[in-house]
Amino acid sequence: MTGYTTGVLLLVIIFVLVYFGLAHRVLDRLYLSDRAALTLIVAMIIGSFINIPITSGRVVTSVNVGGGLIPLGLAIYVLYRAGTAWEVSRALLGAVITAAVLSGISILTRGREAWNVYGLSLLDPLYYYPLIAGVVAYLVGRSRRAAFVGAILGVLLLDLVDLFYYLSRGLRGTVAFGGAGIIDVTFMAAVVAVLLAEFIGEARERIQGGPKADGRPRSLLAGLRGASLKPLPDNKKDNGGEQGE
Repeated sequence: MTGYTTGVLLLVIIFVLVYFGLAHRVLDRLYLSDRAALTLIVAMIIGSFINIPITSGRVVTSVNVGGGLIPLGLAIYVLYRAGTAWEVSRALLGAVITAAVLSGISILTRGREAWNVYGLSLLDPLYYYPLIAGVVAYLVGRSRRAAFVGAILGVLLLDLVDLFYYLSRGLRGTVAFGGAGIIDVTFMAAVVAVLLAEFIGEARERIQGGPKADGRPRSLLAGLRGASLKPLPDNKKDNGGEQGE
């Protein structure tokens, strides 16, 4: 019930920020309009009550529409719209490393004794998984888009690792891609990653007097400084994004 309450609260906060136009800067980096973002939030709420069963053998597997399919679709969309191949590579690398880190933590904390040894017996994975996934995805991705995609795909990859773990050992278990709550670790991790990229990226931009324009493609610079953005020479090369994107 705690996770449900936390999810609803976070979703309401995001909805309010988007509704009043306070998240426009972040949405712009993710190629989303306010209307599209609000539609996605409503779709995630409705979709969170829909689980699509995949198997019913020893490992019961399902995909949650609101916590799995919609975030996955959004990640693919942002990845497709990414400015450079280098940014796509960082996002995918961030996803793999995020999944690896979470998988390692899952192994260390698997079982009652391990939980007590590592002092995690009082912590719900709903809290520390998004934080860890968000931080790792940001550190590897270094941009809002790469961090967002890395966090979502990283958590979903962790579910895939769990599925292979059960199948390889012939164990009975349940794997729910995207969980079954109003808002799952998948989306919460993405929120943490984007917030880190936004705050740190904004701080860097302010210190250096605006987004770095040297050697960066026009597609990534569009709208970063608004009307104050100076025209760029035509010979600028597409060398990838930076932390503030």
